Amino acid sequence: MNAINSVSEFHRLLSLPQPLHPLVSVINLAESIFLEDEVWKGFVNRFYCVALKREAKGKIRYGQQHYDYDKGVLSFTAPNQVQYLDLQNMECGSGYLLIFHPDFLLNNMLAKNISSYGFFSYAVNEALHLSAEEEDNLITILENINKECRHIDKHTQEIIIAQIELLLNYSNRFYERQFITRKNNNHHLLQRFEDLLAAYFDTHISDRQGLLTVSYIAGQMNLSANYLSDLLRIHTGKNTQQHIHERLIEKAKEKLSTTDLSISEVAYELGFEHPQSFSKLFKTKTQQSPLEFKRSFN
Repeated sequence: MNAINSVSEFHRLLSLPQPLHPLVSVINLAESIFLEDEVWKGFVNRFYCVALKREAKGKIRYGQQHYDYDKGVLSFTAPNQVQYLDLQNMECGSGYLLIFHPDFLLNNMLAKNISSYGFFSYAVNEALHLSAEEEDNLITILENINKECRHIDKHTQEIIIAQIELLLNYSNRFYERQFITRKNNNHHLLQRFEDLLAAYFDTHISDRQGLLTVSYIAGQMNLSANYLSDLLRIHTGKNTQQHIHERLIEKAKEKLSTTDLSISEVAYELGFEHPQSFSKLFKTKTQQSPLEFKRSFN
């Protein structure tokens, strides 16, 4: 797999002059020309990328998913995510790329906290669609970062990181708006999620697959794990793992109170490999051991 290791190397591949700062850059797509290079057929960036694309034509692929960039969207990629570009059908259109190397965040709290921004691991078809006002807000931030790159001194890192955090926090707000305004579509997703939860236990998929995981259910819904959790949190106040645990405890209580199954048998039917793990989760969620709960019905 090809790797684009530096900001300056990325500039070269877009036919741009050397960046103003070696670790961070704001790229104007209208001024970029993608070089014909084998790297685009499969590559990883060693840096973070926030892409604001307007009226761009073309396809980009992450894993097996394609996304047509024919509208203004905001998307995010973290270092080392595998990407593909189809240059044969690529027109840059207009927009901006903010790229910054992880080293730029060293000795700053954002280096630790950036993992809390789940949209860096959303799938490409889960991009953020912006209103004109939202887009203007983000462009202003990008322009401020670009201006600051021209004045590299001891304050540069702190000022630019503050702008990056502002952009990321705005993006959190805008994603929450998108989750809410796409209510009809999200209602369908929430119902699909509930159906998958029920089917996993009611049709004994757990006997074959083991303990239900966030990645399994997200995969069944063709969503990234983080996107699904954030969607659920906005609409229900709970993330995917919390919903799974809630359903697990419901099914456990049902089996413990209505069957003669042993604690170990209940654990195995729910997908647990070790009964001790089941007992620990059950007691954490109910303040009772499974045996204490079962005895209360006898």
